[in-house]
Amino acid sequence: MIRQGPFPVLVGLVVALTGCGVPAEDEPRSVEPPRGVQRVTASPAPTVAQPGIFVERLYYLRGDQLVPVVRQLQVELTAQAHLDLLLAGPTDAEEAAGLTSAVTGSNAVTGLRVGDGAAEIDIGDGLAGTGRNDEILAFGQIVLTITTRPDVRQVTFVHNGESIGIPRADGSLSRSALTKSDYAALISN
Repeated sequence: MIRQGPFPVLVGLVVALTGCGVPAEDEPRSVEPPRGVQRVTASPAPTVAQPGIFVERLYYLRGDQLVPVVRQLQVELTAQAHLDLLLAGPTDAEEAAGLTSAVTGSNAVTGLRVGDGAAEIDIGDGLAGTGRNDEILAFGQIVLTITTRPDVRQVTFVHNGESIGIPRADGSLSRSALTKSDYAALISN
């Protein structure tokens, strides 16, 4: 039987006490990050939640012009929640600034489906064929608002399961998908 003396135990103790070979320092020292393409700078994490970190854009009316409104929210909205925010109408402060909405009534919009960059919106009797002069503005509000989302580029409308003609800014009817360019002429500058 081979008997080991105190030497291996002493070596193990010295290694454990000296750690990984990095000498202890009295003060911290700065470290220079590498230069070049790999350099990444990160901002520190906020210590307090920042109010209004998600920006949602809505379109309301001032006279016969569509006015973009920016709201900062605490949470990122789904497409449906974004549309519901539009349908809820302007806030008291926005109304005091002269903003109104042509999209009114509890059944103006009855459904929304989003996929592959397109939104299909079911409209109820409250918005279908109203014959009002502001019908163009109402559809403009919806199209411009929902296409501010990164996941929606175009919008189609259906009523009772059938595609319907929707008025563009120039008054022509379209049964094909609408985009923000169809209502750009009505946006207030």
